[in-house]
Amino acid sequence: MIYDPHCDYSRRMTSGHCLCGSVTFELAGDPLATAVCHCEHCQRQSGSAFSVNIIAHKSQLTLNGELRTYQERGENNDDVYVERRFCPTCGSSVISELMKRDGVIAIKAGLLDDKSIVKPGVEVWCVDRQPWVSLPGMAVSLDREG
Repeated sequence: MIYDPHCDYSRRMTSGHCLCGSVTFELAGDPLATAVCHCEHCQRQSGSAFSVNIIAHKSQLTLNGELRTYQERGENNDDVYVERRFCPTCGSSVISELMKRDGVIAIKAGLLDDKSIVKPGVEVWCVDRQPWVSLPGMAVSLDREG
């Protein structure tokens, strides 16, 4: 996993919630990174050109409320690589657990109570980036996930 020194998290505890408020969470400590993912799956899951994610270890997350899970299989349909968890009431994507990354999760940055602290410094799956998207100031840009 890539450590991103450009993250600007001034608090030791970050909170957030889904659209309807049924799912709330707190993230303790500093995240590993703030990353933009351009993969086709994130585009479809978010309904947008990319997904902005707070990358952390699942031990940092305290979650309240029920989540449903969609298991995403790899490009070759060979194994479950990502478990995408969402609120069953409003459908908000909340977290994605990267199953091959020893407890690493991606929390959807748009759910944070204070989104002003989000400053992505990493972008992944640039091979799938929409041709009209250009994100200046990225410290790291990877064709696929690193």
